[in-house]
Amino acid sequence: MSGDANIPGEGNEITIKDIARICGVGVSTVSRAINNHPDINPSTKKAIMDTIAQYGYIPNNSARNLKRTDAKCIAILVKGLTNPFFAGMLRIVEEEVERRRYSLVLRHVEYSQDEVEVALELIKEKRLRGIIFLGGHFEHSADKLSKITIPFIIATAGCIPGSMSRNLYSSFTVDDEKEGYLMTKYLLGQGHKKIAILAAEDSNESVGRLRLSGYMRALKESGIEADDELICPMKDDIEYYSMENGYVVAEELLKKRKDVTAIFAISDVLAIGACRAIKDMGKRIPQDIAVAGYDGIDMGKYYSPSITTIKQPVDEIARDSILLLFDIISGRQEHQHKVYDAKLLIRESTSLAEAE
Repeated sequence: MSGDANIPGEGNEITIKDIARICGVGVSTVSRAINNHPDINPSTKKAIMDTIAQYGYIPNNSARNLKRTDAKCIAILVKGLTNPFFAGMLRIVEEEVERRRYSLVLRHVEYSQDEVEVALELIKEKRLRGIIFLGGHFEHSADKLSKITIPFIIATAGCIPGSMSRNLYSSFTVDDEKEGYLMTKYLLGQGHKKIAILAAEDSNESVGRLRLSGYMRALKESGIEADDELICPMKDDIEYYSMENGYVVAEELLKKRKDVTAIFAISDVLAIGACRAIKDMGKRIPQDIAVAGYDGIDMGKYYSPSITTIKQPVDEIARDSILLLFDIISGRQEHQHKVYDAKLLIRESTSLAEAE
């Protein structure tokens, strides 16, 4: 390998020719490494792939299709696509994109994936005009986010980049820490003291961590010491924010702790899974165990018992996000940031705690 000679200047997009020159090989060799061709020395392939990672080169596998791609294209990147919370938001976005005669690229981002890396790949492969990120978290550096060279909006995400100028992106979200606090305060006000929470992993800087922070603040304010056994993270080997995850975590909790009188799940789908686990264990909701969720999905309203929840104004967030994105693209608006109020909906799944 020839080292770092002739590296492209700052601000220039690195190409496959640059990778070949840096590695001291031909373009065809780089292409074989990218396409996992067997006819290449393993050590050479490793060096090429390491260089690609080092310089952030994104192979453009769809170059032949670029001329046929509609330049009027919007991308939606969703963390948690199977969560019904996003269904209504996507419908509103799709309707507006179709009305404007744009094309829509919908990409599911796994919880283990880096949404910014996915976005950069899409920008490379499609002639995007803008991006909306739904869900996830944004603890990314300003340098990394600045690589996104088209307008982007962060919606319903937990952590907004603190090091990046707010003039370079837009954000639409609720205050998840505050709403998690308010739900926990409601349960405490119902007389519950042993309140478990179905939460996110400690390493997950998503909305789930903010809702957990609100739970912790409410307990502390009420003079209740947090019990580690009542903080129940979702399982890594089960799809996040799924009814199965809620079921498994709640079942494990209730087998271990008989004193729990309320469960706060950080999403409605987790709450529904937890309700099923409670029923399967012969317990009553809410008489034996109260259950509260978060999001306000329609399924929670029609489940039996209907789920007490924090309802996010998802239709308003979705509509504001896509309309602003089009206005920014057209030059009519600058970036904006808005924090919405959510609403506590008290339903059948919670009640006053029974006196001890």
